[in-house]
Amino acid sequence: MTTTVPTGRRRLPARWIAAAAIALLIVAMAVSTEYRTVESARAAAPKAFDPAAYGAQNYQAKVVPAIRSAAVELPTLLKAATEDKEAAGQKYGKRQGTGPYTFAVKATGEAGKARSGLLPVTVEGLPDGTRVSLQIGPAINGTALRDAAGFITFGQFTNQVEYADAATALNNEMRAKLLNGLDVAALDGKEITFTGAFTLLTPQTVTITPVEIS
Repeated sequence: MTTTVPTGRRRLPARWIAAAAIALLIVAMAVSTEYRTVESARAAAPKAFDPAAYGAQNYQAKVVPAIRSAAVELPTLLKAATEDKEAAGQKYGKRQGTGPYTFAVKATGEAGKARSGLLPVTVEGLPDGTRVSLQIGPAINGTALRDAAGFITFGQFTNQVEYADAATALNNEMRAKLLNGLDVAALDGKEITFTGAFTLLTPQTVTITPVEIS
């Protein structure tokens, strides 16, 4: 009787190997998967931008000091802007991209009678024909406070909507902190000193968003 001796190991079918690999992969995925409750998933999600909170956190603590620190005398600025608008912007202003420059300014002048949300102020030493007004609400328009602060950039926000909402929030905070307690009618004919910001479109018409009026 002849005995046959195996000459090699028996090879497993390819489908068995594939099935085993899939099983190992499933086990590995199960081990590495982190299961979260609905509450923990919500807590880990990025928080939505809160304009009111942004204004409250940044206006008084950061924006007002930044504008106060950078403020240039209004006659000095407008004289420079009349001579060379671009040079004045580069020296005194702030901007992002190629938009108009925004300036932090201060001045003393005689307040007039408020109308249509603006308080006219006569400031000595300005170029002839210059009209200066302070925004006194109720509507506060523009992005001057955001842009003149110097530390707020578009890249800090998710999109253009949030960037715009930040400017509106700062305006709202200014109105609450400064204008709501201001007796505007009593300022008519009085000398006032103010600090604020404006975006330069033309040196002849200056509409300032104030942060201080005294």
